[in-house]
Amino acid sequence: MKVIIVGCGQVGRALAGLLAAEGHDVRVVDRRRGAARRLPESPRVRFHEGNGFSRAALGAAGIGTADAFVAVTSRDSGNLVCARTARETYRVPIVLARVEDPRRADLFHELGIPTVAGVRWTVHRFHQLLLHRHLTPERGFGNGETLLVRAELPGYLTGRRLTAFDVDGEIRVVEVTRAGRSLIPAHGTAAQPGDVVTFAVAATALNRLSGFLGKELGT
Repeated sequence: MKVIIVGCGQVGRALAGLLAAEGHDVRVVDRRRGAARRLPESPRVRFHEGNGFSRAALGAAGIGTADAFVAVTSRDSGNLVCARTARETYRVPIVLARVEDPRRADLFHELGIPTVAGVRWTVHRFHQLLLHRHLTPERGFGNGETLLVRAELPGYLTGRRLTAFDVDGEIRVVEVTRAGRSLIPAHGTAAQPGDVVTFAVAATALNRLSGFLGKELGT
């Protein structure tokens, strides 16, 4: 995945390092030239000086071939302009933004731009949205270490006991919605076509959950 991150503050640097360590191509854009010194040393991370809404800077970062765009500057207004440019002008498939004032989140959402509010678990949340976007987090607990995630089970899992997906300390099935009705599965409850399952999952186990569900989700 090729990801452009606008903003080389603490969140931008940490997210760039996390993605690069997993083999992704990361371009970081920031108007402060000196911010590049704080980036992790990796051949997969490149720095581009400039404003995140500058077409010249975005072009140099390769936005035309980007798979994802993340705006994480300290200014909500700047993040909105950057994200909107990436989404509407360049048609980047995945566009995310950080918002400091939750009251402004609705404005982003009206434009179809998912947001992350707050600071403490921002990096992990962006990471989840980028790489596990087919899993829909309903709620996070603590600093995002534990999540409630809902996903429709792929057809190849029909007939398997729902409790077979439980992994001690990492994943647990807590609810299933079937034909519009919610139920807590018993030990022998088997998956049926169209089941939407709620998992309690450790953030560090999202890759494992994706492995259960990914054969028909293209992951």
